[in-house]
Amino acid sequence: MAEKNNILFDTDTFSKLNSFLKKGKYSRLIVLADSNTVTECYPILAKNCAAIQKADILEIDSGEAFKTLDTCKELWETLSEARVDKNSLLINVGGGVVTDIGGFVASVYKRGIDFIHIPTSLLAMADASVGGKCGVDLNSLKNQLGTITQAKGIFINSVFLGTLSQRHLANGIAEILKMGLIADAKLVKAMQDNKTELDTLIKKNVALKMAIVKKDPHDKGVRKILNFGHTAGHAIESCFMGTEDELLHGEAIAIGMLIESIIAFDKKMIKTNELQTVIDLIKPNYTVMEFSEAEQEKIKELMLHDKKNKNDTIRMSLITKIGACKFNVEVNVAQIQKAFKTYHLIIGA
Repeated sequence: MAEKNNILFDTDTFSKLNSFLKKGKYSRLIVLADSNTVTECYPILAKNCAAIQKADILEIDSGEAFKTLDTCKELWETLSEARVDKNSLLINVGGGVVTDIGGFVASVYKRGIDFIHIPTSLLAMADASVGGKCGVDLNSLKNQLGTITQAKGIFINSVFLGTLSQRHLANGIAEILKMGLIADAKLVKAMQDNKTELDTLIKKNVALKMAIVKKDPHDKGVRKILNFGHTAGHAIESCFMGTEDELLHGEAIAIGMLIESIIAFDKKMIKTNELQTVIDLIKPNYTVMEFSEAEQEKIKELMLHDKKNKNDTIRMSLITKIGACKFNVEVNVAQIQKAFKTYHLIIGA
């Protein structure tokens, strides 16, 4: 497992990365980046880390639509044709899609080669690159294929946040908000006050996530609370993938957290003021879109494929108060339908 000391945050990240690459004595260094990060982020990295300039670069198309087995197959074939051996290192430079694909490709190639993450989006810094989950989507179903394999190191440097739009920053904030709602009321309060630096929020989020992962590295129990907002959120994200209304991951999860909080309220797991806290954090900051009857049906169908389900029963992780969460909560279709109605009332649709 990537212990906390393998996750580096400070401003000296680049020199520590340089040292890591030199000491590693890897036969080959391969950078995996997407079409955005190869132009926006790799030059910053190469300028500050001489050792990485020796790496070969593999470029993939950007976006969730390319988080597929076809992309992985092309990468595996390229690695094989280039005779990349088992003593090589894959360096994943990018957001959550790159770290998800890169970790999966490395964990499977030749039964596993070392990899590290250099997350360049807020979403990846705070969440996606941390914890060892990696994988790809299967058709329209999110993260149906993958492994839990820990990176040899995660090098987090906020300099890359300067390359992001406000929309992509909000995308990452959603996952930090999720962490506060499930595990730390003080983090939620800090986000409400809006006075805490992003670096501090990232460090707090990572520490909270790693504490949960350490308790349950293989996602059999308490780690499932990290999926709050994701049963509905992943289904919403999949529903609109490839359309003109396509959502970023965090945007879909924000809506998912609101819908799942409504379900928690209807099940008397949280109080009115706690639901209102969630509403006040999400409604003004994210596009809370309206869903047609047909879209609701498709979203409910996609929820039935969620990885947490058992015996065709939908199971969610739902908050029990601000800063606490319960996993494996059974939810039926009628409760989901009612939550959609309440959601539309809340957003004024």
